[in-house]
Amino acid sequence: MTRTDVTAAETAALDPPKQPIGLIFSALLLVLGLAMLDQTIVSTALPTIVGDLGGLDHLSWVVTAYLLSSTVVTPIYGKLGDMFGRKIVLQASIVIFIVGSALCGLSQDMTQLILFRAVQGLGGGGLMVVTMAAIADVVPARERGKYQGMFGAVFGLATILGPLLGGFFVDNLSWHWIFYINVPLALVALGIIAIAFSGRPERTRRKIDYLGAALLALALTAIVLFTSLGGNTYDWGSPQILGLAAIGVVATIAFVWAESRAAEPILPLTLFRNRVFTMTSAIGFIVGFGLFGAVTFLPLYLQVVQGVSPTTSGLQLLPMMGGMLVSSIGSGFLISRTGRYKLFPIIGTALMTVAMVLFSLLAIDTPIPVVMIEMAVLGAGLGLVMQVLILAAQNAVEPGDIGVATAGSTLFRQIGGSIGLALFGALFANRLGAGMEGLAGGAPLPAEGLSPDRIAELPPELLTPVLDVFVAALNVVFLAAAIVAAFAFALSWFVREVPLRDHVGTPDEADTRAPAHI
Repeated sequence: MTRTDVTAAETAALDPPKQPIGLIFSALLLVLGLAMLDQTIVSTALPTIVGDLGGLDHLSWVVTAYLLSSTVVTPIYGKLGDMFGRKIVLQASIVIFIVGSALCGLSQDMTQLILFRAVQGLGGGGLMVVTMAAIADVVPARERGKYQGMFGAVFGLATILGPLLGGFFVDNLSWHWIFYINVPLALVALGIIAIAFSGRPERTRRKIDYLGAALLALALTAIVLFTSLGGNTYDWGSPQILGLAAIGVVATIAFVWAESRAAEPILPLTLFRNRVFTMTSAIGFIVGFGLFGAVTFLPLYLQVVQGVSPTTSGLQLLPMMGGMLVSSIGSGFLISRTGRYKLFPIIGTALMTVAMVLFSLLAIDTPIPVVMIEMAVLGAGLGLVMQVLILAAQNAVEPGDIGVATAGSTLFRQIGGSIGLALFGALFANRLGAGMEGLAGGAPLPAEGLSPDRIAELPPELLTPVLDVFVAALNVVFLAAAIVAAFAFALSWFVREVPLRDHVGTPDEADTRAPAHI
């Protein structure tokens, strides 16, 4: 796009009206925190929910329904925000989230809860994407680093606090309140955004790519279900899982074909000719793959091997949150001060790799303080990577594509996490099963029976061998995660550093265009 092609609306955005950024940013932090909390807050409440509503065989769907619906709508919300303006789309997603939260709290059986969790996810997916894109409408890239750093801090805070808050509400109120609490908080955010946030002028083109949206939803649904159900609900070689894999491949191919012909594609294929977007998306996918897949097993190590309670294991994860808070906020302020960001993903992925290697050396007698220091290293690495990747992607595309660039970066990270969790889970189960079979005299317990409570009841002569096998299986998972993180470290060197824009609106082409080759 040349300077003569700039529309009146986009030209007006070069000198947008002043907005109360502090107030708006507080509301955006709140809605992002709510969306992230609802990905993790349910975990500690699931046993209580099942005891109240029944439906043990559908337990995993309480989590999967939210993950699936929020992932599917991620790119759609990003595109709608670019087309119609971020404010109205964010308000719509908050309303959907409020309705879904209230309905979840009112659920009378497991089927209702699963259905309403899907509704809640339809709103939650918009909260994450539109919030991170909306800040680009009021803060120029040159100053956005410190705000993105705080987004990263909220991300880490919500990830750790989610299970703790879920346990608190279950113990002191009821499981219904893990959903009810969203309603007043989201209403506050909705009111602030309605009053204070004007948003960017709307774009004139409004032809919605219905075919692309439908094909993308189908492809993402198949991929998420494939990774969530494979090796868990169904065997990897079962007709159901193979069918989902086939649907995912065919729908993805059809989506690419449809997007190449759409006037207003949901996820423009031209973005993938942008080197910065391509590299940051690839790194985000790998980071999500290695991090979310492996970090799931840290509480397992603490509870099974170290013998601590679920609440204590959650508290022992706090150093990871602390490392993430410090590095995310600190790197954000440094980026705003210097205008440079390439170094942070390099250092961050290096720290993540080191942390995963250290986790692969965990033993039965590893002191808890040592484990917590290693967690802090991992958190510091995470804080240097996650939001910087989104900032780089936003800065490298035209303002009209900020929404889809943000959505694309988030989407690849979520898909990477989903796939990583599934594959690392399969690797862990395989190594654990093989190790149990190799114990002298045969396995004293089936691998699927190794719950923390059951292990604690083992006689001393069996406890140590079983824990040895358990730790060995975890070591393999963390080593695999270290290898994956090393790939992200290698790729981070190839991220092209585009000068950060110092205004909100349409930049010169030379400032935003990254090379069309890698």
